[in-house]
Amino acid sequence: MADGMTAVRDIARGEDIEAESLRIIDSEVPEPRPYQGAQWPVVRRMIHTTADFELLHLVRFHPLAVEAGLDALLRGCVLVTDTEMAHAGIPDRRMRALGCSVRCLMRDEAVVALAQAMGCTRARAAMDFAVADIRPEIYVIGNAPTALLRLLEHIEAGRAKPALIVGMPVGFVNAAESKDLLLRQEAIPYIAIQGRKGGSALAASVINALADQAIAQRKGTL
Repeated sequence: MADGMTAVRDIARGEDIEAESLRIIDSEVPEPRPYQGAQWPVVRRMIHTTADFELLHLVRFHPLAVEAGLDALLRGCVLVTDTEMAHAGIPDRRMRALGCSVRCLMRDEAVVALAQAMGCTRARAAMDFAVADIRPEIYVIGNAPTALLRLLEHIEAGRAKPALIVGMPVGFVNAAESKDLLLRQEAIPYIAIQGRKGGSALAASVINALADQAIAQRKGTL
């Protein structure tokens, strides 16, 4: 290859590309890392999803977040996402291996009707249905601040007590503010991104990282 040109790695298989990506991240974030133990595979997966090393300064964990998330997944819990994109980003093969299921209510006819009647977002209405009818143990919120704010209202009123909230709504209107409120929670475990950054892909990546750890734990390889 000519001088000055970037050498391209000859890696064909998807799993090998992923393994090499994770190795590169590990090499570029040497010990001591800002996240230790079971938190690091979660943050590493988030960086792998976005190639954004600024996350090293923005991800926030409740002290019991990883433990609570793993326990819920190993129980075969129900998860609710605030977008179809987050739902699609959590592969069925991971969930089936743990006996878990993932729901998104954004297209539910009753949710759409309630949102229209109340003049609110479908994301907010979906939280009402999730809390009342599904009672999931894990909420995965990667897009809508209105979903996170409504969930926090239900928690404050004693109507919901999830095992874990993955709170990563993205944007400029109430995204950072909703996450600031989440970070004040002491009784509810959370994994969040401080500030405006977030997104469905990031929220899904957190669940995938936790699921990989739960599967390895079940197999006795962790």
